[in-house]
Amino acid sequence: QVQLVESGGGLVQTGGSLRLSCAASGRTFSSYFMGWFRQAPGKAREFVASITWLGGNTIYADSVKGRFTMSRDNARNTVYLQMDSLKPEDTAVYYCASRSRTESEFGAWGRGTQVTVSS
Repeated sequence: QVQLVESGGGLVQTGGSLRLSCAASGRTFSSYFMGWFRQAPGKAREFVASITWLGGNTIYADSVKGRFTMSRDNARNTVYLQMDSLKPEDTAVYYCASRSRTESEFGAWGRGTQVTVSS
């Protein structure tokens, strides 16, 4: 099983930036995709971005495209989410997740980190 720990959340003003980190441990060799999701109060969890460990291929939600950048450091088993031009609607708990090549859904999740964007 893969264990995930997020960090880097906090309070920032509109237009500011934050960088989230997610460190993976355990059976990291089974992980193929890494993803970031978020959940705002009273709303469903939504996909933000994903990346493959091999090749670093990324996918972004339309709502963050051009503002957020996901990257990975294979040597450190860590993925990052650089968030720029933050908006109040980006306020949410951000979760890191891992998915193996054979899984149809993300099977391992971190506990999340709070991001709050003040207007």
